[in-house]
Amino acid sequence: MRNLKTTASLKLPFLFDIDKLLYDYAFVVNQHWIPHFNTSGYEGEWKAIPLYTSNGDASNIYAFQNDNNTIQETPIMNDCNYFREVINSFQSPILSARLLRLGVGAEIKPHRDHQLGYEDGSFRIHIPIVTNNQVQFILNDEQLNMLPGECWYTNVNYLHSVANKGTEDRIHLVIDAIRNEWSDALFYSLAPKESFHPIQEETDSPETIRLILNELKRQNEPASKQLIHEMEQTLIKLASK
Repeated sequence: MRNLKTTASLKLPFLFDIDKLLYDYAFVVNQHWIPHFNTSGYEGEWKAIPLYTSNGDASNIYAFQNDNNTIQETPIMNDCNYFREVINSFQSPILSARLLRLGVGAEIKPHRDHQLGYEDGSFRIHIPIVTNNQVQFILNDEQLNMLPGECWYTNVNYLHSVANKGTEDRIHLVIDAIRNEWSDALFYSLAPKESFHPIQEETDSPETIRLILNELKRQNEPASKQLIHEMEQTLIKLASK
């Protein structure tokens, strides 16, 4: 059973209304987009607008939120009724919801995220709003062609990268949620239960972690304090090996 390949991605059986997605996006497009904190991990423009965060903090673009706080809508959601409908269609507790914009010519370098596969107890959903056929999303050596309004699970514990080689920005609604009975029924209807098991994890190098830490400290955002602490603990563990 352990030889069964872990499920790296799934196209979920949802198709959202692209016109309604674009309508809500029109309220957001000219708002303040926050650059992604891992500046060493990408080239060009990679920015976010948070929609659901700890205590509705509009400056918090992180996927992992403070467990001690309540996940709430940020003020920008006041104008985004369809985004709310889409997010609420997932009958699992929401950890975060963000809009992520990858600019024309931008590239997210190959990397792995930490414990963000379904087998880790949470899952990440991508819903494209604006994209083009020159976007290259490579996950575990496979290119995913995600179209507007579609809904995709991605196991980002696997090595993945994204390059926008088109002539318009790529905009995704990205939702992180907690695994529960509802999601189990959905995922196991699409892939064998045994295919959701941990893969061997690769940790970022100490040099990469230090670069991210320096950038987080430079930005001095209150929402980054917990992440800074976790990354400092990771460096201590690596140094002790």
